[in-house]
Amino acid sequence: MFNEMPSGTLGRPVKFIYLRFMKTRIVCLPIAVLLFAMNHAACYGQSMEQMWDTTSNKKQQPNAQWFKEAKFGLFIHWGLYSKLAGSWKGKRYYGSGEWIMNVAKIPVREYEKVAADFNPVNFNATKWAMLAREAGIKYLVITAKHHEGFAMFDSKVSDYNIVKATPYKNDPMKALAEATRKQGIRFGFYYSQFVDWHEPNGGKNTWDFDESKKDYQLYYQQKAIPQLKELLTNYGPLGIVWFDLPGGLTKQETQSLVDSLHKLQPQSLFSSRVGQGLGDYKDFGDSEIPPVPINDLWESIYTHNDSWGYIRHDMNFKSSKEIIQLLAKVASRGGNLMLNIGPDGEGNIPYYSVKYLKETGRWLQANGESIYGTEYGFVPAQPWGVTTRKGSKLFLHVFNRPKDGKLLAPGFPNAVRSVYSLADKKSLAWKKTNTDLIINLPAFKSDAPSTVFVIEYACGAPSYDAKAPVTISSQFETNTVEAIKATTWGEAAIKSITFSHYYGDWKHETCITGMKAPGDSTTFSIRVTQPGDYSVILDYSCGRESAGQEGRVTLNGNEFLFKTLRTSEYDKAAPLLFIKKPVAIVNFTKAGVYSLNIHPIQQGPELFKLKSVILEPM
Repeated sequence: MFNEMPSGTLGRPVKFIYLRFMKTRIVCLPIAVLLFAMNHAACYGQSMEQMWDTTSNKKQQPNAQWFKEAKFGLFIHWGLYSKLAGSWKGKRYYGSGEWIMNVAKIPVREYEKVAADFNPVNFNATKWAMLAREAGIKYLVITAKHHEGFAMFDSKVSDYNIVKATPYKNDPMKALAEATRKQGIRFGFYYSQFVDWHEPNGGKNTWDFDESKKDYQLYYQQKAIPQLKELLTNYGPLGIVWFDLPGGLTKQETQSLVDSLHKLQPQSLFSSRVGQGLGDYKDFGDSEIPPVPINDLWESIYTHNDSWGYIRHDMNFKSSKEIIQLLAKVASRGGNLMLNIGPDGEGNIPYYSVKYLKETGRWLQANGESIYGTEYGFVPAQPWGVTTRKGSKLFLHVFNRPKDGKLLAPGFPNAVRSVYSLADKKSLAWKKTNTDLIINLPAFKSDAPSTVFVIEYACGAPSYDAKAPVTISSQFETNTVEAIKATTWGEAAIKSITFSHYYGDWKHETCITGMKAPGDSTTFSIRVTQPGDYSVILDYSCGRESAGQEGRVTLNGNEFLFKTLRTSEYDKAAPLLFIKKPVAIVNFTKAGVYSLNIHPIQQGPELFKLKSVILEPM
């Protein structure tokens, strides 16, 4: 139910021996595996950045077309942590609720007791599946076993599961798999293959077990691999198996795992976090979007609020407008968005998740053609929004309406056949000058999440020009020149910086780093479409060591000096603060393409981490 309203083989035949474990379970293991385990027991763990394996095998997947066209998926994190709801022994925790066992260092025997009270009687598979369909979801992935080690399905491998260890006594995964497929939605499982805090040989529980004495191979053979085989055997066709946080296996061993599982379901796609670059598609880090279009199959995953698992006191939900614009941005770079929700311990989906998913679905009913089955558009992001493309149609996702209603789509060499609004199909007036297409937009609500217009054009789509000048227009309150658009010199470099707000609430910003000497410079090409005065604002982060240094901005034949201001030190486990600091007003007497350069004046520490340059009309 939903809450009504919120409240606060190893190549050749081998002999086998039998190993008894967990009181009643007998597992058949090849001797070769056990011998390897004895010699490999000290296999090391990995850092979070290594575990976020964002590389895929780049092979042409015969069953990938559905994934490429789907664009919008629903992630569901649900487990014992949902019952705890972000609190343990009177203390509230913020960030990733599904990590509470780790963060609070809850002993295994204590955490096991949570299962005795886990009874999600309000879970209704049909309602969950219907919500997903109403929201415009095309595939759904749910946690079968997260890092806590508890199986949310009827596992014969371990009694630590929802059927045997809780009063609920039912298998919600079976019901949800069936209900989801009835709604025409692809179904998949998340499975944490290496990190398992419940098992003595599982990865990453250092408060109960000595990591240096763990036999990861034994854990894989006794639990992870058998449970994965259960999931791929007992729950029908799976669109996706979403692995998470690899470790404890060599590339050859990982390849053997992938091959053995693909034999069970050849059509299923495996996420890149299976590790070693052997996934069928690429997943970026949590809450990360690549700054430019990517041709590979890829997916971006985001939480609806701050946590993946349910936290009662986490009310920071993204509005439907934020979801729709995020979906459009991801699609405009060629990927899929899988948005996560966290049901509570009783089986209720949070009120605001239901509300905003339904609102997103209504937008998709009218505008889905501009999302589903599309590729990234060939017009780069503009002050007004982003573009997607399907066949001979370019879709303009307008987030910000130009004040005069005249929308510029630059870099459009093709002949135009028609221009119209997607929702009502009304034709729009337009004119074309060289490769500039200017469209007269109708009036529409300024708070609309994304108003979509369509350009039908002749001939094939032109290539995406990553080096096209960034449009600067007085028709918008803000014009942002992102770091990814820079050309760098000397030691200056464009890098993705990862940090966090709450625990596990990861953030990523593409920044220009390494500017330590006058020769380490950054240049942006901008195209000013209307003359006038503009304020130049630097959006950067600066630590104590870097603060107080001088830099120079060169633009339109003028030089402007500035001194850096301290914001915060860089610590990936803490927030990274940025300041939007105005440094100059520049006058453009005519429209045209200009070069904007930034560099330090003296040799010293890194000048700052520059996220963007903002130009605002005065």
